[in-house]
Amino acid sequence: MPDFDKDDYLTGMDDADKLAGNPPAGSDAAQAPAGGAAKAAAAGAGADAAKTDDGAAKAGAANAGAAAKADDSAAAGAAKADDSDADTNADGSLTPLGQAKKEAADYLEALQRERAEFVNYRNRMVKEQERYRQHGIIDVLTALLPALDDIDRIREHDDMSDSFKAVAAKIDKAFDKFGVEKFGEKGEAFDPTKHEAVLHKPDNSVTMETVDTVVEAGYRIGDRVIRAARVVVAAPAPDAQ
Repeated sequence: MPDFDKDDYLTGMDDADKLAGNPPAGSDAAQAPAGGAAKAAAAGAGADAAKTDDGAAKAGAANAGAAAKADDSAAAGAAKADDSDADTNADGSLTPLGQAKKEAADYLEALQRERAEFVNYRNRMVKEQERYRQHGIIDVLTALLPALDDIDRIREHDDMSDSFKAVAAKIDKAFDKFGVEKFGEKGEAFDPTKHEAVLHKPDNSVTMETVDTVVEAGYRIGDRVIRAARVVVAAPAPDAQ
């Protein structure tokens, strides 16, 4: 019987790795899957780590902003407290800085009060000037009333020359410039607030008291009557009422 040779026996048999479908341990096929899996795992781990770091960064930034605001508020409160403390001493008395601030506030209040008083004084002076102006106009008008009445009578009788008419027109224009208004016309309703009745006469042609004749014209400045118009009043006859 021939001797059994183990090496010859194994050489004739198929490789166990080939039968199982696995590539040899040192081949590129064996190394590729392992390398791809490792890269995928590494990429996923990197993405997760990046997301985690970004969220942590945002949260840190938000916390830092809130902390900064809190620090600013605290700093402002501390500044006010320090400023208040800087104005007073420990015993409650004012420091030189506090005394200076108090004096500045007092001067400002006094200045504002003086300004308000000056504005009131200026307004009073404007009113006083207008009142004095009107008094001056009234004095001049009162002194000229007899002459103005004579001019009206001359006009009524048409005895006025052209040159005299020109002078009378200038006088009327001057009084218009100073706000003097002449009133009182024949035929207007009698108003006791601006008319002075020198005579009443019955008249069946009227249904109410009416100005029949203007004896002397009235004058006023604005709402102030300088002289009421002196008129003859035509009144309805008693039997006609």
